[in-house]
Amino acid sequence: MTAKQSRRYFGTDGIRGLTNTTPMTAALAMKVGQAAARHFLRGQHIHRVVIGKDTRLSGYMMESALTAGFTSVGMDVTLLGPMPTPAVAMLTRSMRADLGVMISASHNPFHDNGIKLFGPDGYKLSDEDEAAIEALLEEEIALAEPRAIGRARRIDDAQGRYIHFAKATFPEQLRLDGLKIVIDCAHGAAYKVAPAALWELGAEVIAMGVAPDGFNINDKVGSTHPKALQLKVLESGADIGIALDGDADRLIVVDERGQVVDGDQLMALIASRAAEAGTLKGGALVATVMSNLGLERFLAGRGVALHRAAVGDRHVLEMMRTSGCNVGGEQSGHIILSDHATTGDGLVAALQVLSALVATGKPASELLHLFDPLPQLLKNVRFNGGAPLETAGVKAAIAAAGAALAGSGRLLIRKSGTEPLIRVMAEGEDKALVARVVDDVCAAVAAA
Repeated sequence: MTAKQSRRYFGTDGIRGLTNTTPMTAALAMKVGQAAARHFLRGQHIHRVVIGKDTRLSGYMMESALTAGFTSVGMDVTLLGPMPTPAVAMLTRSMRADLGVMISASHNPFHDNGIKLFGPDGYKLSDEDEAAIEALLEEEIALAEPRAIGRARRIDDAQGRYIHFAKATFPEQLRLDGLKIVIDCAHGAAYKVAPAALWELGAEVIAMGVAPDGFNINDKVGSTHPKALQLKVLESGADIGIALDGDADRLIVVDERGQVVDGDQLMALIASRAAEAGTLKGGALVATVMSNLGLERFLAGRGVALHRAAVGDRHVLEMMRTSGCNVGGEQSGHIILSDHATTGDGLVAALQVLSALVATGKPASELLHLFDPLPQLLKNVRFNGGAPLETAGVKAAIAAAGAALAGSGRLLIRKSGTEPLIRVMAEGEDKALVARVVDDVCAAVAAA
């Protein structure tokens, strides 16, 4: 059995769930702290873990439980307070910590929470590390003797350190003077640092989603709910709107006309400009199987390949590292720029977009619409046990759909990793054909 197959608590992005329900309880969080500390207590140096969180009410509880777990085993804790996920990854490395922890459920509602772990290199833990920690969760973990219990301290300048880091990724010769930018922080982790970074670079900043109360994170704001940002951009006459999610590792943009720009268009801009400048490594962009065929064709026209990873920024990063690429991401707005960061960073990605806006002098509506997406349709079909994809009827429907799209589109069928759902996605030049093949496959799955 592989590490991935045997994982009980860790999903594709750490541990996540409904707060006060297993696995997202204070008791388990303390045990995770103990297990992770025991796994990373290596060598004779003073061991340290860096802990950040977003703005959920349950963050206080989870932070305290994790702190108790880490210190009880003998690891010192540095508390950052509300900080973006990429800031935790960056500070884990810069502070020479043995481990980094982000308490967040990303774009989920306030009642969920999660625990993301980073190794000393700032990358998310490997499957092997997660499997080792899970094994320790089933054991009685040896606690430190009283004299060796860890200490906990909160640092006050964490936000300033991250702002400085983010600004350093913006071209030194450029400024944001004269740009009116609406920034939507989703009442989440970046509610202070993102507006401050843009203001320090000279922009006129209109901030929204910057009044967290413990309950309103991602509530009708942020990258998964861009409607409020669209209205604010039009109302204020802004040059561009930027939306982050609850932990600020995801970016969606709104142009000056109020049109939403997804991750595919943003990656097209960043990758093509990097190729022109000779800074694109690996000769390719790494995206996922969900990225639009229009992106692939646009890049091909500029001599840039598109590598497709499985859905999830973790899979994108793995492929980036194995293929030597430095730009990757997802249609949903996770954009990884490995020259700057070890994980998706919404603010850093936004600064690359803004630098292009300043350098070209073009309006966002022109700069950020580099290709026409092909019609794409995704539907989910719930099934009641069994293996519907193995039935003759479903196999025949999939074969027929693939044949119908041959040469003009593509078909993607995948089983959800968390629910009894089959996801059916098709895209192609003929919108009616795309709809028909998706409906045909969905009907076959439902009847299986």
